[in-house]
Amino acid sequence: MRGLRHWAEYIAVRAVLAVARILPHRVILAFGSGIGLAFYAVDGRHRRLAIRNLRAAFPLRSAAECRRIARGTFRHFGRLLTALLDFSTLGSRQQLTRVEFEGIERVQSALAAGRGVLFFTGHFGFWELHAIAHPLALSPIAVLARALDNPKLNTLLERARTCTGNTVIYRKGAIRRVLRCLESNGGVALLIDQHIQSSDAVVVDFFNRPVQTTSALAAIALRTGAPVIPVFALPLPGGRYKMIYEHAVDPPHAKPADDPQAIVRDFTQRCTDVLEMYVRRYPDLWLWMHRRWRDLEPAVASVPGMFPAAGDEEGGLSG
Repeated sequence: MRGLRHWAEYIAVRAVLAVARILPHRVILAFGSGIGLAFYAVDGRHRRLAIRNLRAAFPLRSAAECRRIARGTFRHFGRLLTALLDFSTLGSRQQLTRVEFEGIERVQSALAAGRGVLFFTGHFGFWELHAIAHPLALSPIAVLARALDNPKLNTLLERARTCTGNTVIYRKGAIRRVLRCLESNGGVALLIDQHIQSSDAVVVDFFNRPVQTTSALAAIALRTGAPVIPVFALPLPGGRYKMIYEHAVDPPHAKPADDPQAIVRDFTQRCTDVLEMYVRRYPDLWLWMHRRWRDLEPAVASVPGMFPAAGDEEGGLSG
């Protein structure tokens, strides 16, 4: 059954890719919107989970408004799929016509320190396109990722992620590769909004509710001195995108007697706060159908992942 499901997923994505290659960009985005809205209509479990998460995160918003945001979220992730497939097939000159960059000087200043740079974001906006576009203005980076359970789709996604020169570091055995990349003054990008159950998890607040989050970003930054820069990709009119590099997140002012775990948690909270700020500004661009908060269980415990499963779905980094 798993083999059949993998083939079905692969054929579906290849079909979308084939369509994306022949349609104008405006139509491609509309096609993606249609895919997302179709899932909103038929996928009741994830629709209800998204609305439940939104009502818990925004208690002052009406039920109708939360439903509207949830619908926009599904629409956005449909657009993300087709936009990613389309963008990864373009040449660099065409890609550059689709993007504009804000805050590149912050990255250049961080790299001048010679300790590499850690970039972070979440399942927000057009994060996959941001990673692809990054080498168009700066040096290629390493993208920390989880291998999909479907090897055919994983190969397809890796090809998209590396089309402009980036490399992919998969989570198992990742620490050594991440450290080597930073030692060579390179950049490493990772997501910080997934539920983590491994030993490197720390509990922080996200929308005033506890979430288990990877401590790897903060721990590596404190160990290496690498600056930590939040990145976000927002849609612009006309099918273009703004790639934003925010100000680096300052590490906590630690004293020798301070608890190291508390310092890591404080740093992780600071990074999570930046992500929350963007999600609050643009709520329909974040993955509300993800089981980010486990305090809602058991009501949502049976809801599966929204996308093809990752091989190490709830694990942390290993080295």
